[in-house]
Formats: sequence, structure tokens, C-alpha cells
Amino acid sequence: MITIEHLAKKFDDHQIFSDINLEIQTGEIIGIIGPSGSGKSTLLRCLNLLETPDAGTITIDDQQIVAPHITKAQRLKFRQASTMVFQQFNLFRQKNAWENVAEGLITVKKIPKDEAKARALQELDRVGLAPYANFYPEQLSGGQKQRVAIARSLATDAKLLLLDEPTSALDLELVGEVLQTLKQVVLDHPNFTVILVSHELGFVQEVASRVLFFDDGRIQEAGTPDEVLVHPQHERTKQFLARFATQTVHN
Repeated sequence: MITIEHLAKKFDDHQIFSDINLEIQTGEIIGIIGPSGSGKSTLLRCLNLLETPDAGTITIDDQQIVAPHITKAQRLKFRQASTMVFQQFNLFRQKNAWENVAEGLITVKKIPKDEAKARALQELDRVGLAPYANFYPEQLSGGQKQRVAIARSLATDAKLLLLDEPTSALDLELVGEVLQTLKQVVLDHPNFTVILVSHELGFVQEVASRVLFFDDGRIQEAGTPDEVLVHPQHERTKQFLARFATQTVHN
């Protein structure tokens, strides 16, 4: 489904990564782990063109962009191939839960408001928030806000789901409800292709079909969750995992 070739990105004089090459099959769940600042989130943002790569080629299904020469029309069409759940929810404060979910359907896909509302309510029910459809973000907990954001992503019908540290902004007691929601989403949508950036190593091990250890702008190690999280070969991977020894990584 996805082919990344020679992808490069830098900010000012800081090279984030310079030669990322990766193939991802339809239905794979890719867990990306690694230290903060290693380029994981930037990679996701390049995949849906929130950040424009400096060089390289990205192909998603039958769509291909060659950086950095990307037209406005290419950018719009390419973004519709994926949907992203951010760390900070990014909800509209002046809109209630169903309006947040429906907004993109109305403004981008030009779906009639009544139809968009019906779909929004369906997706809110899927993430367990049907009773909160008319609540505004300030009336919701952090976990509920993130579940609204997940519902918003599901409503787009995109087949590529990008998850950028979806629990990092949550209080510890709220992490579990969001992880459970994401786990159910994965189970309910076997045709989804998912790329998950997360420090929740136990969750990554549970849901991912393949794990990539990202550091210093490179994929240092890749393999099954057991190969990377339980029996890593690269010394840098071992050092990173030692910091998370208290998390649930099962042998």
C-alpha cells in the first residue's frame, strides 16, 4: 500500500532524516518506537504532507508524490488517502463532539449536513461516546477528547490511519480507555493500514504486526514485536528498551 523511497527532511540546518526507505503492505499495523526527537512524528507528518519532504518519493496506493515539487491539487488529493490522530486532540472548542467529527465531512467532502451528522453520531457510538455527542471539548475529559478525535478520523473512510503518540497528552488514568478504544478500532477494521508512533510499548507489542526502532533519523532495527521488543539485536535498541523495563513487554 505504501512505498517510501529516499525520503529526506530537515529543519533549518538540522537534518531530521536523509534516506528513509520503507514498504508497508495493506492491513499491516506498524509500530514505530524510539527516543523523543528522533524524527518519528516528522515522518508521519511527511506521509500526509503536513510537512513537505525535502526529497524522496511517497506512494500510497495509486497516488505518488515526488518531493519537493508537489502541486496544491496533489497535496489535497494525497491527504485524503490518510487520516491522523494527533497528540493534542486538535478539536474546535466552539463545536460540540458531533460537529467536530462532522466538520471535515461537510467542508472537505461536501457531504450534506444531515448525512454528516448521522455518520458522526455513528462513529461517536463506535468509540463509546454517543451520550456525549452534544458536549463541547471543555466539558470532556482528555480521554474523551482523544476518542472524539479518533471518531473524527474514522469518519473520513481513509484506509491509512496515522497515530502520533495518541496518549502522550493524557493523565495516566486516562491512557487505558484510549488504548482500549484504539485496540477495538484495529480489531473492527482489519483492512485498515495503521502506523502508530507510541511510547506505550506493551500496547505496541499487543497490536503491531511489525515494529520499527527509529533513532538518529534512521530505522535502526525492524521486525516482529517479539524480535524487536523482546529479542532486539541492535545495541542501541537494547539501550532504549532498558529505559522502559517497567512497561509490559511480554516474553
